[in-house]
Amino acid sequence: MHDFQGQKVVISGASRGIGKAISLAFLERGATVIGVYAGNTAAADSFLVDCEGLDGRLELHQCDVADGQRVEDFFDTIEEKYESIDILINNAGIRRDKLLALMDQKSWQQVLDVNLTGTFNMCRSAVLLMLKQKYGRIINITSPVATLGLAGQTNYGASKAGQIGLTRSLCKETARKKITVNCVSPGFIDTELIEDLSPEQLTAYKKSVPMRRFGTVSEVASAVLFLASKDAAYITGAVLDVNGGL
Repeated sequence: MHDFQGQKVVISGASRGIGKAISLAFLERGATVIGVYAGNTAAADSFLVDCEGLDGRLELHQCDVADGQRVEDFFDTIEEKYESIDILINNAGIRRDKLLALMDQKSWQQVLDVNLTGTFNMCRSAVLLMLKQKYGRIINITSPVATLGLAGQTNYGASKAGQIGLTRSLCKETARKKITVNCVSPGFIDTELIEDLSPEQLTAYKKSVPMRRFGTVSEVASAVLFLASKDAAYITGAVLDVNGGL
């Protein structure tokens, strides 16, 4: 059991799916969670109601991570209230699947803007705060599609591969300041992100997993907790796969 008592954790995509599971895992271990969500106010409000008994250790902010100025303003608010943060989890992500020959420019750009530029925006502001205390943990949620590829996901795969490249370059810039930068790469996880897949696709994808099942959000959260802990102090630039053997 990792202890995050008193630590401040920023999590994007915090109110649903994997992000919500990660948020809860940190809250259960004593952290203060500053969550970001894109636009689903109902989900955010519901999450806040569920966590009312946690002494105000969860706060949620609506912010488009693809908008650099809004991200800067968000971190200015954090700095004013908390001075610094300890952990950043870049979990916000979208899919706009389509074969490349049929993909419009908007579908390409939206995915790159949220998944990759959003990671850049959040990392840039977070690093500036972490440097003040010469400590930090940054974990980017990527995907096996970054290396395996998947038909219909050229935009998604490119954005996720970009996250890995960003991670491995940034870790070299921050290592001497005791700021580690890693990726967690979940495979097929049972969340709403795969709800739009057809039954045939779901069956085929499940058969492609050696464990013959989809993962759970709590399994992803456990990997994140480890990399965010002080036990992982000598791990940086790594990609931790949580994919059932894909």
